[in-house]
Amino acid sequence: MDGIEQWTAAQQRVIALVGGRPAEETEVRVPACPDWTVRDLFSHMVGLGTDVVAGDEPDDHNETWTQKQVAARADHDIATLVAEWEATAEPLREWMRANGTRPVGDVTIHEQDLRGALNEPGAQDTPALAALRETFVGRVEKELGDLPPIALVGESWQWVSSGSVDDAAVLVRASDFDLARAVMSRRSANQLRTWTERGDVEPYLDAFAVLGGLPDSDLTES
Repeated sequence: MDGIEQWTAAQQRVIALVGGRPAEETEVRVPACPDWTVRDLFSHMVGLGTDVVAGDEPDDHNETWTQKQVAARADHDIATLVAEWEATAEPLREWMRANGTRPVGDVTIHEQDLRGALNEPGAQDTPALAALRETFVGRVEKELGDLPPIALVGESWQWVSSGSVDDAAVLVRASDFDLARAVMSRRSANQLRTWTERGDVEPYLDAFAVLGGLPDSDLTES
């Protein structure tokens, strides 16, 4: 995967998604990030790029850092935010050439968060999303501890924490895309329970909360 190419494509999709929308649509809440509106989340996405280029990037991407990005742009409209992001794009690509493509993860996750808020599905099978699914399922695995094996089975992708799918104590079956969002803490405990075909997923739920608590309500981007 060319991470810079994937970041650029995602940036263009997000700009097409939010650019030119009426102000009232950009003030709707984002279910995956309920403290933020669409404009707030977009402000964070733009601010992340600006901060990274400036050398201001804590390892944990903590809430104080992300909220500062939003607060600094509280009076910016979408057009202003788009202009800042476009101006930052090439410097950020240069940074990624030298330092790695971590920013592709943020834009990939949050593109789908925005799509869920705006009811505009798309980009559900990109190379970036597939690569991020592998990264995050590894994080889930680290949180499982001594729990018996669990299998995640999609249409064409599957994963098992140990052994074979047939022998796993718990089997969760959903679409490839939903499983990708699940391992990124973007699906509720209720959704994971609904998709469980074998065993009891309850003891495993905390392992899916790698980006914070699981959402209180079911999430979808379709």
